[in-house]
Amino acid sequence: MKLTRFTDYSLRVLMHLGLQQNGRVTIREISESYNISRNHLMKVVSLLTRMGYLYARRGPGGGIALARPADDICLADVVTDMEDDLNMVECFCSDGECIIAPVCELKCILGQALAAYLDTLRDYTLADLLTPKSKLCHMLSLGQKTA
Repeated sequence: MKLTRFTDYSLRVLMHLGLQQNGRVTIREISESYNISRNHLMKVVSLLTRMGYLYARRGPGGGIALARPADDICLADVVTDMEDDLNMVECFCSDGECIIAPVCELKCILGQALAAYLDTLRDYTLADLLTPKSKLCHMLSLGQKTA
């Protein structure tokens, strides 16, 4: 299973904001830190804000920040909220048309694998992704903005 770039960017935005000691940052700052498209990040930030992960404010003094503490953001929730399709194979889909579906064990086995994957992600929060903090800050050129 491969996560979409949208989910990857969502996790990166959350990590960047989780490293911030205080204050808000702009989409431009995150875009420049990761060298990724600002336009794409705008869509990511918009959904993260609607889903309650971020707080966003426009205008002077505006920017984005985490809406709740990093240790309250479960990775499984982020992945399931950002991925619009966790169907690994056709038989997971309600409109799947695989002719062997009634007797095939693949759906059951892959279903167990997906459940285990999500169970593992439930054991981790955004806070778990923020170590080693000093090295992450250095790699993202965050410098004095973080602890």
